[in-house]
Amino acid sequence: MIKTFAGFSLDRPLIMGIVNATPDSFSDGGEAFSFEDAVTRGLQMMQDGADIIDVGGESTRPGAAPVSIEEEVRRTVPVIKRLSDAGACVSIDTRHTLVMEQALAAGAEIINDVTALTGDVRSLDVAASVDAPVILMHMQGEPGTMQANPVYEDAPKEVLGYLTARVQACEAAGIDRARLALDPGIGFGKTVAHNVQILKHLDLYQRLGLPLLLGVSRKSFIGKIANEDDAQKRFPGSIAAALFGVQHGGNILRVHDVRETKQALDVWATIESAD
Repeated sequence: MIKTFAGFSLDRPLIMGIVNATPDSFSDGGEAFSFEDAVTRGLQMMQDGADIIDVGGESTRPGAAPVSIEEEVRRTVPVIKRLSDAGACVSIDTRHTLVMEQALAAGAEIINDVTALTGDVRSLDVAASVDAPVILMHMQGEPGTMQANPVYEDAPKEVLGYLTARVQACEAAGIDRARLALDPGIGFGKTVAHNVQILKHLDLYQRLGLPLLLGVSRKSFIGKIANEDDAQKRFPGSIAAALFGVQHGGNILRVHDVRETKQALDVWATIESAD
């Protein structure tokens, strides 16, 4: 098992704070849309204990429409530069190589791609040409239609098979395995049952020996289980899913609520490590 990611030791769970510089993300769309709001949110997350700040400029919520490359760059690159200059470890959440390149030039250190480097014909080559760590996520379909009718015979195993193939493709392209992390893509082309099955069988993904990122924060499957339509009121369920995930192999938590997540992890870790 690889014990580090992006220079961080994985002897404890890492917290990745979400900065969506978009008007339409599912939970916080518009809250960090302006440059100043996005920077303020990122700086606060650093202060609250985030290890990584994940900056995205294109919503990938179910049914989301794509934005132009130019607009995605406009939304993200100035924010990345300001946060990087402030000392943040920044990841760029994008599926487009031109955005990756400009984000990395502005100071981003990690590529976080919901298409696992399949969304652009140049993605593998670009990732191979730099030293940045890469997060490979599974998604069935694409954001506009992914929740229309997702079907699996065995969701945990099919996601594992896909991620295994993407790791092999990355290695064949010259990307060092030690630079990779995996994300099973909770909520991306999956029903509530699929999400729950994947979380229940997270141990499967440890076979690849790579760090595992979990993005469960405020997701709709929590709302459906708890009968809560307001995404911003799903924090208790988010923490329940996150702590279960950490106990079963999750290494990085991608979250909206950094301070609260850190408190929960600190308490959990103290109890877990007690004699």
